[in-house]
Amino acid sequence: MRTAYSVETVRAAERELMARLPEGALMQRAAAGLAAACADVLGRVYGSRVVLLVGSGDNGGDALYAGARLARRGAGVRAVLLSPGRAHAGGLAALRRAGGSVVEAGAGVPAGASVVRLVEQADLVVDGIVGIGGKGGLREEAVPLAEAARRGRGAVVAVDLPSGVDADTGEVRGAAVRAEVTVTFGAYKPGLLIDPAREYAGVLRFVDIGLELGLPGGAGAGAAQVEALQHADVARLLPVPAAESDKYRRGVVGIAAGSARYPGAAVLAVAGALRGGAGAVRYVGPAGGAVLARHPETLVSERGPARAGRVQAWVVGPGAGDDAATVGEVLAADVPVLIDADGLRLAEVGAVRGRGARGVPTLMTPHAGEAAALLGVEREVVESGRLAAARELAGRYGAAVLLKGSTTVVAEAGGGGAVRVNPTGTPWLATAGSGDVLSGLGGSLLAAGLSAVDAGSAAAYLHGLAGRFAAEGAPVSAEDVAGRIPEAWRSVVRAPAARG
Repeated sequence: MRTAYSVETVRAAERELMARLPEGALMQRAAAGLAAACADVLGRVYGSRVVLLVGSGDNGGDALYAGARLARRGAGVRAVLLSPGRAHAGGLAALRRAGGSVVEAGAGVPAGASVVRLVEQADLVVDGIVGIGGKGGLREEAVPLAEAARRGRGAVVAVDLPSGVDADTGEVRGAAVRAEVTVTFGAYKPGLLIDPAREYAGVLRFVDIGLELGLPGGAGAGAAQVEALQHADVARLLPVPAAESDKYRRGVVGIAAGSARYPGAAVLAVAGALRGGAGAVRYVGPAGGAVLARHPETLVSERGPARAGRVQAWVVGPGAGDDAATVGEVLAADVPVLIDADGLRLAEVGAVRGRGARGVPTLMTPHAGEAAALLGVEREVVESGRLAAARELAGRYGAAVLLKGSTTVVAEAGGGGAVRVNPTGTPWLATAGSGDVLSGLGGSLLAAGLSAVDAGSAAAYLHGLAGRFAAEGAPVSAEDVAGRIPEAWRSVVRAPAARG
Protein backbone atom coordinates (compact mmCIF):
# COMPACT_ATOMS: atom_id res chain seq x y z
CA MET A 1 0.00 0.00 0.00
CA ARG A 2 1.20 3.48 -0.80
CA THR A 3 0.65 5.87 2.08
CA ALA A 4 0.84 9.64 1.74
CA TYR A 5 1.42 12.06 4.59
CA SER A 6 0.73 15.72 5.15
CA VAL A 7 3.48 18.30 4.82
CA GLU A 8 3.38 18.88 8.59
CA THR A 9 3.93 15.19 9.30
CA VAL A 10 6.73 14.88 6.75
CA ARG A 11 8.47 17.96 8.12
CA ALA A 12 8.31 16.56 11.67
CA ALA A 13 9.77 13.25 10.52
CA GLU A 14 12.55 15.08 8.65
CA ARG A 15 13.46 17.09 11.75
CA GLU A 16 13.57 13.94 13.87
CA LEU A 17 15.82 12.17 11.36
CA MET A 18 18.13 15.15 10.81
CA ALA A 19 18.70 15.34 14.56
CA ARG A 20 20.24 11.86 14.42
CA LEU A 21 22.32 12.34 11.25
CA PRO A 22 25.41 14.41 10.41
CA GLU A 23 24.55 17.84 9.06
CA GLY A 24 23.56 17.73 5.41
CA ALA A 25 23.34 13.93 5.24
CA LEU A 26 19.59 13.89 4.54
CA MET A 27 19.93 16.29 1.62
CA GLN A 28 22.78 14.23 0.20
CA ARG A 29 20.61 11.12 0.29
CA ALA A 30 17.87 12.96 -1.58
CA ALA A 31 20.31 14.43 -4.09
CA ALA A 32 21.87 11.03 -4.78
CA GLY A 33 18.45 9.53 -5.52
CA LEU A 34 17.47 12.52 -7.65
CA ALA A 35 20.70 12.35 -9.66
CA ALA A 36 20.20 8.61 -10.27
CA ALA A 37 16.66 9.24 -11.51
CA CYS A 38 17.85 12.03 -13.80
CA ALA A 39 20.56 9.77 -15.20
CA ASP A 40 17.95 7.11 -15.95
CA VAL A 41 15.79 9.64 -17.78
CA LEU A 42 18.73 10.95 -19.80
CA GLY A 43 20.06 7.53 -20.70
CA ARG A 44 23.45 9.02 -21.46
CA VAL A 45 24.72 11.64 -19.00
CA TYR A 46 28.05 12.57 -20.62
CA GLY A 47 27.60 15.48 -23.00
CA SER A 48 23.95 16.10 -22.11
CA ARG A 49 22.61 19.56 -21.39
CA VAL A 50 20.88 19.89 -18.02
CA VAL A 51 19.13 23.00 -16.70
CA LEU A 52 18.21 23.35 -13.04
CA LEU A 53 15.36 25.70 -12.10
CA VAL A 54 16.35 26.63 -8.57
CA GLY A 55 14.27 28.35 -5.90
CA SER A 56 15.29 29.49 -2.45
CA GLY A 57 14.55 26.46 -0.28
CA ASP A 58 15.92 22.99 0.36
CA ASN A 59 14.12 21.85 -2.77
CA GLY A 60 16.51 24.00 -4.75
CA GLY A 61 19.40 22.63 -2.69
CA ASP A 62 18.46 19.09 -3.69
CA ALA A 63 18.51 20.17 -7.34
CA LEU A 64 21.89 21.87 -7.01
CA TYR A 65 23.58 18.91 -5.32
CA ALA A 66 22.07 16.53 -7.86
CA GLY A 67 23.26 18.84 -10.64
CA ALA A 68 26.76 18.69 -9.19
CA ARG A 69 26.69 14.89 -9.37
CA LEU A 70 25.57 15.02 -13.01
CA ALA A 71 28.25 17.60 -13.85
CA ARG A 72 30.94 15.31 -12.41
CA ARG A 73 29.71 12.64 -14.84
CA GLY A 74 30.23 14.94 -17.79
CA ALA A 75 26.91 16.70 -18.19
CA GLY A 76 26.82 20.41 -19.00
CA VAL A 77 24.78 21.76 -16.06
CA ARG A 78 23.47 25.31 -15.70
CA ALA A 79 21.40 26.51 -12.76
CA VAL A 80 18.81 29.23 -13.29
CA LEU A 81 18.40 30.98 -9.94
CA LEU A 82 14.95 32.40 -9.33
CA SER A 83 16.00 33.83 -5.98
CA PRO A 84 19.64 34.89 -6.46
CA GLY A 85 21.21 35.46 -3.07
CA ARG A 86 18.79 33.03 -1.39
CA ALA A 87 19.86 29.88 -3.20
CA HIS A 88 21.21 27.05 -1.07
CA ALA A 89 24.84 28.08 -0.45
CA GLY A 90 26.28 24.59 -0.06
CA GLY A 91 24.54 23.26 -3.15
CA LEU A 92 25.58 26.27 -5.19
CA ALA A 93 29.22 25.84 -4.16
CA ALA A 94 29.12 22.12 -4.97
CA LEU A 95 27.72 22.81 -8.42
CA ARG A 96 30.41 25.37 -9.21
CA ARG A 97 33.17 23.06 -7.96
CA ALA A 98 31.86 20.35 -10.30
CA GLY A 99 32.04 22.72 -13.27
CA GLY A 100 28.40 23.84 -13.42
CA SER A 101 27.45 27.43 -14.13
CA VAL A 102 24.79 29.84 -12.88
CA VAL A 103 22.30 32.21 -14.51
CA GLU A 104 20.17 34.65 -12.53
CA ALA A 105 16.48 35.10 -13.37
CA GLY A 106 14.03 36.21 -10.72
CA ALA A 107 13.68 38.59 -7.79
CA GLY A 108 13.56 41.55 -10.15
CA VAL A 109 15.65 39.91 -12.86
CA PRO A 110 13.19 38.75 -15.55
CA ALA A 111 13.83 35.58 -17.53
CA GLY A 112 15.14 36.96 -20.82
CA ALA A 113 14.96 35.32 -24.20
CA SER A 114 18.38 33.71 -23.75
CA VAL A 115 17.31 32.00 -20.50
CA VAL A 116 14.06 30.80 -22.06
CA ARG A 117 16.02 29.34 -24.99
CA LEU A 118 18.38 27.67 -22.54
CA VAL A 119 15.45 25.88 -20.94
CA GLU A 120 13.85 24.99 -24.26
CA GLN A 121 17.05 23.46 -25.64
CA ALA A 122 18.00 21.43 -22.57
CA ASP A 123 18.00 17.64 -22.69
CA LEU A 124 16.70 17.64 -19.12
CA VAL A 125 15.07 20.29 -16.94
CA VAL A 126 15.06 19.79 -13.17
CA ASP A 127 12.27 21.61 -11.35
CA GLY A 128 13.55 22.72 -7.95
CA ILE A 129 11.58 25.97 -7.78
CA VAL A 130 9.22 25.38 -4.85
CA GLY A 131 9.17 22.65 -2.21
CA ILE A 132 6.32 20.83 -0.51
CA GLY A 133 5.46 23.85 1.60
CA GLY A 134 4.51 25.99 -1.38
CA LYS A 135 0.96 27.33 -1.64
CA GLY A 136 -0.77 28.73 -4.68
CA GLY A 137 0.57 28.77 -8.22
CA LEU A 138 4.00 29.78 -9.45
CA ARG A 139 5.28 33.31 -8.93
CA GLU A 140 5.11 35.52 -11.98
CA GLU A 141 8.81 35.31 -12.80
CA ALA A 142 8.74 31.49 -12.78
CA VAL A 143 5.85 31.11 -15.22
CA PRO A 144 7.86 31.74 -18.46
CA LEU A 145 10.40 29.14 -17.36
CA ALA A 146 7.73 26.54 -16.61
CA GLU A 147 6.14 27.20 -20.01
CA ALA A 148 9.53 26.94 -21.72
CA ALA A 149 10.16 23.61 -20.00
CA ARG A 150 6.80 22.29 -21.15
CA ARG A 151 7.35 23.13 -24.82
CA GLY A 152 11.07 22.36 -24.78
CA ARG A 153 12.82 19.31 -26.18
CA GLY A 154 13.88 17.78 -22.88
CA ALA A 155 12.13 15.81 -20.17
CA VAL A 156 11.12 17.61 -16.96
CA VAL A 157 11.96 16.01 -13.62
CA ALA A 158 10.31 17.52 -10.55
CA VAL A 159 12.03 17.52 -7.17
CA ASP A 160 9.66 16.05 -4.54
CA LEU A 161 6.58 17.42 -6.34
CA PRO A 162 5.91 19.75 -9.27
CA SER A 163 6.22 23.40 -8.31
CA GLY A 164 2.88 25.18 -8.10
CA VAL A 165 0.76 22.23 -6.91
CA ASP A 166 -0.53 21.80 -3.35
CA ALA A 167 1.19 18.87 -1.65
CA ASP A 168 -1.60 18.30 0.89
CA THR A 169 -4.69 18.56 -1.29
CA GLY A 170 -3.75 17.97 -4.92
CA GLU A 171 -5.17 21.36 -5.87
CA VAL A 172 -3.58 23.53 -8.56
CA ARG A 173 -4.45 27.17 -7.98
CA GLY A 174 -2.50 28.78 -10.79
CA ALA A 175 0.39 28.07 -13.13
CA ALA A 176 2.40 24.95 -12.27
CA VAL A 177 5.22 22.86 -13.68
CA ARG A 178 4.25 19.77 -15.65
CA ALA A 179 6.73 16.94 -15.15
CA GLU A 180 7.34 13.68 -16.96
CA VAL A 181 8.86 12.27 -13.76
CA THR A 182 8.53 13.33 -10.14
CA VAL A 183 11.17 12.09 -7.69
CA THR A 184 9.70 12.19 -4.21
CA PHE A 185 11.67 11.65 -1.02
CA GLY A 186 10.89 9.63 2.08
CA ALA A 187 7.08 9.63 1.83
CA TYR A 188 4.41 10.16 -0.76
CA LYS A 189 2.50 13.42 -0.51
CA PRO A 190 -1.28 13.39 -1.03
CA GLY A 191 -1.11 15.76 -3.99
CA LEU A 192 1.00 13.28 -5.94
CA LEU A 193 -1.83 10.74 -5.90
CA ILE A 194 -4.84 12.99 -6.52
CA ASP A 195 -5.92 14.95 -9.58
CA PRO A 196 -5.53 17.59 -10.75
CA ALA A 197 -2.01 17.61 -9.25
CA ARG A 198 -1.41 13.96 -10.13
CA GLU A 199 -1.67 14.87 -13.81
CA TYR A 200 1.21 17.33 -13.36
CA ALA A 201 3.45 14.80 -11.59
CA GLY A 202 3.90 12.26 -14.37
CA VAL A 203 5.60 9.01 -13.39
CA LEU A 204 6.39 8.80 -9.67
CA ARG A 205 9.80 7.63 -8.50
CA PHE A 206 10.19 7.08 -4.76
CA VAL A 207 13.55 7.59 -3.05
CA ASP A 208 13.96 6.04 0.39
CA ILE A 209 15.91 8.42 2.62
CA GLY A 210 15.16 6.64 5.92
CA LEU A 211 12.17 8.80 6.77
CA GLU A 212 9.79 5.92 7.52
CA LEU A 213 11.21 5.51 11.03
CA GLY A 214 9.81 8.91 11.95
CA LEU A 215 6.44 8.49 10.27
CA PRO A 216 3.41 7.42 12.33
CA GLY A 217 1.88 4.08 11.56
CA GLY A 218 -1.34 4.26 13.50
CA ALA A 219 -4.53 6.27 13.49
CA GLY A 220 -4.83 9.72 14.98
CA ALA A 221 -2.94 12.97 14.57
CA GLY A 222 -0.13 12.70 12.09
CA ALA A 223 -1.30 9.43 10.56
CA ALA A 224 -1.43 8.91 6.80
CA GLN A 225 -3.80 11.28 5.01
CA VAL A 226 -4.12 9.19 1.87
CA GLU A 227 -3.80 5.48 1.07
CA ALA A 228 -3.53 3.86 -2.35
CA LEU A 229 -4.17 0.12 -2.41
CA GLN A 230 -2.04 -2.24 -4.49
CA HIS A 231 -2.80 -5.74 -5.80
CA ALA A 232 -1.81 -7.49 -2.57
CA ASP A 233 -3.99 -5.18 -0.46
CA VAL A 234 -7.04 -5.81 -2.63
CA ALA A 235 -6.40 -9.55 -2.77
CA ARG A 236 -6.58 -9.69 1.03
CA LEU A 237 -9.99 -7.99 0.93
CA LEU A 238 -11.68 -10.12 -1.71
CA PRO A 239 -14.05 -12.84 -0.47
CA VAL A 240 -13.07 -16.47 -1.04
CA PRO A 241 -15.76 -19.16 -0.67
CA ALA A 242 -15.03 -21.98 1.74
CA ALA A 243 -15.77 -25.65 1.15
CA GLU A 244 -19.04 -25.42 3.09
CA SER A 245 -20.21 -22.20 1.38
CA ASP A 246 -23.51 -22.01 -0.43
CA LYS A 247 -25.04 -19.09 -2.28
CA TYR A 248 -26.71 -17.74 0.85
CA ARG A 249 -23.66 -18.04 3.09
CA ARG A 250 -21.65 -16.12 0.49
CA GLY A 251 -24.12 -13.24 0.73
CA VAL A 252 -27.10 -12.04 -1.26
CA VAL A 253 -27.17 -8.52 -2.69
CA GLY A 254 -30.40 -6.75 -3.55
CA ILE A 255 -30.57 -4.39 -6.52
CA ALA A 256 -33.35 -1.78 -6.51
CA ALA A 257 -32.69 0.02 -9.75
CA GLY A 258 -34.01 0.88 -13.18
CA SER A 259 -37.24 2.37 -14.43
CA ALA A 260 -39.39 2.29 -17.54
CA ARG A 261 -37.14 5.01 -18.95
CA TYR A 262 -33.82 3.50 -17.82
CA PRO A 263 -34.10 -0.31 -17.76
CA GLY A 264 -30.49 -0.62 -18.87
CA ALA A 265 -29.25 0.77 -15.56
CA ALA A 266 -30.80 -2.21 -13.80
CA VAL A 267 -29.27 -4.68 -16.26
CA LEU A 268 -25.79 -3.18 -15.83
CA ALA A 269 -26.01 -2.94 -12.04
CA VAL A 270 -27.00 -6.60 -11.91
CA ALA A 271 -24.12 -7.44 -14.27
CA GLY A 272 -21.65 -5.83 -11.88
CA ALA A 273 -23.24 -7.50 -8.86
CA LEU A 274 -23.13 -11.00 -10.37
CA ARG A 275 -19.37 -10.65 -10.77
CA GLY A 276 -18.74 -9.19 -7.32
CA GLY A 277 -18.37 -12.18 -5.04
CA ALA A 278 -21.84 -12.49 -3.51
CA GLY A 279 -23.64 -15.80 -3.86
CA ALA A 280 -26.86 -14.48 -5.36
CA VAL A 281 -28.49 -11.31 -6.67
CA ARG A 282 -32.10 -10.29 -6.00
CA TYR A 283 -33.60 -7.68 -8.28
CA VAL A 284 -36.54 -5.43 -7.39
CA GLY A 285 -37.96 -2.94 -9.87
CA PRO A 286 -39.82 -2.42 -13.14
CA ALA A 287 -37.02 -3.83 -15.35
CA GLY A 288 -37.37 -7.44 -14.25
CA GLY A 289 -38.03 -8.70 -17.77
CA ALA A 290 -34.95 -7.01 -19.18
CA VAL A 291 -32.82 -8.28 -16.29
CA LEU A 292 -33.99 -11.90 -16.70
CA ALA A 293 -33.46 -11.76 -20.44
CA ARG A 294 -29.78 -10.90 -19.90
CA HIS A 295 -29.13 -12.56 -16.55
CA PRO A 296 -31.48 -15.51 -15.98
CA GLU A 297 -29.74 -16.47 -12.72
CA THR A 298 -31.09 -13.30 -11.04
CA LEU A 299 -33.80 -13.71 -8.38
CA VAL A 300 -36.48 -11.24 -9.49
CA SER A 301 -39.21 -9.95 -7.18
CA GLU A 302 -42.13 -7.63 -7.81
CA ARG A 303 -43.02 -7.22 -4.12
CA GLY A 304 -40.74 -4.30 -3.21
CA PRO A 305 -37.50 -4.25 -1.21
CA ALA A 306 -39.04 -5.01 2.19
CA ARG A 307 -40.69 -8.21 0.93
CA ALA A 308 -38.18 -9.34 -1.68
CA GLY A 309 -36.46 -11.82 0.61
CA ARG A 310 -33.37 -11.83 2.77
CA VAL A 311 -30.36 -9.86 1.57
CA GLN A 312 -27.06 -8.90 3.18
CA ALA A 313 -26.82 -5.56 1.34
CA TRP A 314 -28.78 -3.32 -1.03
CA VAL A 315 -27.88 -1.21 -4.03
CA VAL A 316 -30.39 1.53 -4.75
CA GLY A 317 -30.66 4.36 -7.24
CA PRO A 318 -29.20 3.54 -10.68
CA GLY A 319 -31.79 4.62 -13.23
CA ALA A 320 -34.43 4.97 -10.49
CA GLY A 321 -35.91 8.18 -11.86
CA ASP A 322 -38.12 9.76 -9.20
CA ASP A 323 -38.94 6.62 -7.19
CA ALA A 324 -38.34 8.15 -3.76
CA ALA A 325 -40.52 5.52 -2.06
CA THR A 326 -38.21 2.66 -3.02
CA VAL A 327 -35.14 4.64 -1.94
CA GLY A 328 -36.76 5.34 1.43
CA GLU A 329 -37.72 1.68 1.86
CA VAL A 330 -34.18 0.51 1.19
CA LEU A 331 -32.69 3.08 3.57
CA ALA A 332 -34.97 1.77 6.31
CA ALA A 333 -33.37 -1.69 6.04
CA ASP A 334 -30.87 -2.76 8.68
CA VAL A 335 -28.26 -3.99 6.18
CA PRO A 336 -25.48 -2.11 4.38
CA VAL A 337 -26.70 0.05 1.49
CA LEU A 338 -24.91 1.50 -1.52
CA ILE A 339 -26.63 4.63 -2.91
CA ASP A 340 -25.89 5.70 -6.47
CA ALA A 341 -27.19 7.97 -9.23
CA ASP A 342 -30.84 9.03 -8.74
CA GLY A 343 -30.80 7.53 -5.28
CA LEU A 344 -28.35 10.20 -4.16
CA ARG A 345 -30.80 12.93 -5.11
CA LEU A 346 -33.74 11.14 -3.50
CA ALA A 347 -32.06 10.08 -0.25
CA GLU A 348 -32.88 12.35 2.69
CA VAL A 349 -29.90 13.45 4.75
CA GLY A 350 -31.67 12.54 7.98
CA ALA A 351 -32.45 9.02 6.77
CA VAL A 352 -28.82 8.39 5.81
CA ARG A 353 -27.47 9.88 9.04
CA GLY A 354 -29.97 7.80 10.99
CA ARG A 355 -28.49 4.65 9.51
CA GLY A 356 -25.08 5.67 10.78
CA ALA A 357 -26.51 6.34 14.21
CA ARG A 358 -27.86 2.77 14.20
CA GLY A 359 -24.45 1.46 13.21
CA VAL A 360 -25.63 0.36 9.76
CA PRO A 361 -23.08 1.12 6.99
CA THR A 362 -23.93 3.27 3.99
CA LEU A 363 -21.77 3.88 0.92
CA MET A 364 -22.59 6.80 -1.39
CA THR A 365 -21.06 6.78 -4.89
CA PRO A 366 -21.51 10.19 -6.57
CA HIS A 367 -19.62 11.58 -9.53
CA ALA A 368 -18.40 15.18 -9.30
CA GLY A 369 -21.64 16.69 -10.62
CA GLU A 370 -23.78 14.75 -8.15
CA ALA A 371 -21.45 15.59 -5.27
CA ALA A 372 -21.57 19.26 -6.23
CA ALA A 373 -25.37 19.22 -6.19
CA LEU A 374 -25.43 17.56 -2.77
CA LEU A 375 -22.94 20.07 -1.37
CA GLY A 376 -24.52 23.10 -3.06
CA VAL A 377 -21.34 24.12 -4.90
CA GLU A 378 -20.16 24.30 -8.50
CA ARG A 379 -18.82 21.14 -10.10
CA GLU A 380 -15.42 22.81 -10.56
CA VAL A 381 -15.10 23.16 -6.78
CA VAL A 382 -15.41 19.40 -6.36
CA GLU A 383 -13.10 18.55 -9.24
CA SER A 384 -10.36 20.90 -8.04
CA GLY A 385 -10.59 19.78 -4.40
CA ARG A 386 -11.55 16.12 -4.40
CA LEU A 387 -10.21 15.32 -0.93
CA ALA A 388 -12.10 18.15 0.73
CA ALA A 389 -15.31 17.39 -1.15
CA ALA A 390 -15.33 13.69 -0.28
CA ARG A 391 -14.60 14.40 3.38
CA GLU A 392 -17.25 17.09 3.62
CA LEU A 393 -19.89 14.87 2.04
CA ALA A 394 -18.95 11.97 4.31
CA GLY A 395 -19.25 14.26 7.31
CA ARG A 396 -22.56 15.76 6.27
CA TYR A 397 -24.26 12.40 5.62
CA GLY A 398 -22.43 10.26 8.17
CA ALA A 399 -21.74 7.78 5.37
CA ALA A 400 -18.73 6.49 3.50
CA VAL A 401 -18.32 8.30 0.18
CA LEU A 402 -16.82 6.99 -3.05
CA LEU A 403 -16.31 10.07 -5.21
CA LYS A 404 -15.89 8.95 -8.82
CA GLY A 405 -13.75 10.76 -11.34
CA SER A 406 -10.29 11.07 -12.82
CA THR A 407 -9.08 10.19 -9.34
CA THR A 408 -11.66 8.12 -7.47
CA VAL A 409 -11.41 8.64 -3.72
CA VAL A 410 -13.12 6.84 -0.84
CA ALA A 411 -13.69 8.64 2.47
CA GLU A 412 -14.78 7.09 5.75
CA ALA A 413 -18.15 7.87 7.27
CA GLY A 414 -17.81 11.14 9.14
CA GLY A 415 -14.93 12.32 6.94
CA GLY A 416 -12.10 11.36 9.29
CA GLY A 417 -9.22 8.96 8.79
CA ALA A 418 -7.19 8.34 5.68
CA VAL A 419 -8.88 8.73 2.32
CA ARG A 420 -8.37 5.86 -0.10
CA VAL A 421 -7.22 6.86 -3.58
CA ASN A 422 -7.81 4.45 -6.44
CA PRO A 423 -4.74 3.98 -8.67
CA THR A 424 -6.43 1.98 -11.45
CA GLY A 425 -8.67 3.07 -14.30
CA THR A 426 -8.63 4.63 -17.75
CA PRO A 427 -10.33 7.69 -19.27
CA TRP A 428 -12.31 5.24 -21.44
CA LEU A 429 -14.35 4.40 -18.31
CA ALA A 430 -16.13 7.72 -18.77
CA THR A 431 -18.96 6.04 -20.63
CA ALA A 432 -22.68 5.65 -20.02
CA GLY A 433 -23.51 2.84 -17.61
CA SER A 434 -20.01 2.37 -16.26
CA GLY A 435 -21.08 3.72 -12.86
CA ASP A 436 -24.02 1.30 -12.77
CA VAL A 437 -21.59 -1.61 -13.12
CA LEU A 438 -19.46 -0.17 -10.32
CA SER A 439 -22.46 0.19 -8.00
CA GLY A 440 -23.47 -3.43 -8.50
CA LEU A 441 -19.92 -4.62 -7.94
CA GLY A 442 -19.59 -2.56 -4.76
CA GLY A 443 -22.94 -3.74 -3.45
CA SER A 444 -21.96 -7.37 -3.98
CA LEU A 445 -18.78 -6.86 -1.97
CA LEU A 446 -20.84 -5.25 0.80
CA ALA A 447 -23.08 -8.32 0.83
CA ALA A 448 -20.01 -10.55 1.03
CA GLY A 449 -19.08 -8.87 4.30
CA LEU A 450 -16.64 -6.09 3.44
CA SER A 451 -16.86 -2.75 5.23
CA ALA A 452 -18.18 0.23 3.29
CA VAL A 453 -14.69 1.68 2.75
CA ASP A 454 -13.16 -1.67 1.81
CA ALA A 455 -16.05 -2.54 -0.52
CA GLY A 456 -15.81 0.82 -2.25
CA SER A 457 -12.02 0.66 -2.52
CA ALA A 458 -11.91 -2.91 -3.84
CA ALA A 459 -14.79 -2.27 -6.27
CA ALA A 460 -13.12 0.84 -7.68
CA TYR A 461 -9.82 -1.03 -8.04
CA LEU A 462 -11.34 -4.01 -9.87
CA HIS A 463 -13.57 -1.75 -11.98
CA GLY A 464 -10.56 0.33 -13.01
CA LEU A 465 -8.56 -2.76 -13.96
CA ALA A 466 -11.51 -4.19 -15.88
CA GLY A 467 -11.77 -0.90 -17.74
CA ARG A 468 -8.10 -1.06 -18.71
CA PHE A 469 -8.38 -4.65 -19.86
CA ALA A 470 -11.51 -3.91 -21.87
CA ALA A 471 -10.20 -0.72 -23.46
CA GLU A 472 -6.65 -1.51 -24.53
CA GLY A 473 -6.56 1.95 -26.08
CA ALA A 474 -9.99 1.86 -27.71
CA PRO A 475 -13.54 2.87 -26.73
CA VAL A 476 -15.48 0.44 -24.53
CA SER A 477 -19.05 -0.01 -23.36
CA ALA A 478 -20.17 -0.56 -19.79
CA GLU A 479 -21.09 -4.12 -20.74
CA ASP A 480 -17.49 -4.67 -21.91
CA VAL A 481 -16.24 -3.49 -18.52
CA ALA A 482 -18.57 -5.82 -16.62
CA GLY A 483 -17.40 -8.74 -18.72
CA ARG A 484 -13.75 -8.16 -17.79
CA ILE A 485 -14.26 -8.02 -14.01
CA PRO A 486 -13.41 -11.74 -13.57
CA GLU A 487 -10.14 -11.17 -15.43
CA ALA A 488 -9.35 -8.21 -13.18
CA TRP A 489 -10.18 -10.33 -10.10
CA ARG A 490 -7.85 -13.11 -11.25
CA SER A 491 -5.04 -10.67 -12.01
CA VAL A 492 -5.24 -9.35 -8.46
CA VAL A 493 -5.34 -12.67 -6.61
CA ARG A 494 -2.69 -14.28 -8.83
CA ALA A 495 -0.17 -11.47 -8.54
CA PRO A 496 3.10 -12.68 -6.93
CA ALA A 497 2.82 -10.27 -4.00
CA ALA A 498 -0.75 -11.38 -3.36
CA ARG A 499 0.26 -15.05 -3.35
CA GLY A 500 3.20 -14.39 -1.08
